[in-house]
Amino acid sequence: MSEPRVSAEFFSTPRLDLLPLRVEHAEEMAAVLSDPALHTFIGGAPHSPGALRARYERLVAGAPDPAVSWCNWVLRSRAEGRLVGTVQATVTQGGAGHTAEIAWVVGTPWQGRGFASEAALALVEWLGRGPVRTVVAHIHPEHLASAAVATAAGLAPTEEEQDGERRWRLLLGD
Repeated sequence: MSEPRVSAEFFSTPRLDLLPLRVEHAEEMAAVLSDPALHTFIGGAPHSPGALRARYERLVAGAPDPAVSWCNWVLRSRAEGRLVGTVQATVTQGGAGHTAEIAWVVGTPWQGRGFASEAALALVEWLGRGPVRTVVAHIHPEHLASAAVATAAGLAPTEEEQDGERRWRLLLGD
């Protein structure tokens, strides 16, 4: 019998509220994520509010594979009272414990303040309280800011590469 899916739930850090993604976040997040520079290492282009709404509808509906959980949060700065970025975890069930592939993005105006590191570390800690035993991230080798976020969250680079990105990993618990 498979274990129940992992579901995003509210949690917070000293400066941020991590809110489970809702379709209604799309309009504000389209503005947060509107800088084309955010796509330098990951490719693509910013989504319009309508396209982001459609994407969020798919994400909120959940993964079609029952062994996979899509957990997505928006980051709200309590001091500013507005959304500033996202974190996500794709959690896959496995025999020796679940694996979570994580990612993060903070809008350009809020970069350099440690929000991504704070949120990623909190996400890893949250994942570690559940069935997740391995956390991974894929980072372009020239994306030094994301490498710093991964390091702050406890991940370390491996020798593995996928699609031109380095795989970073953290093993949780015993």
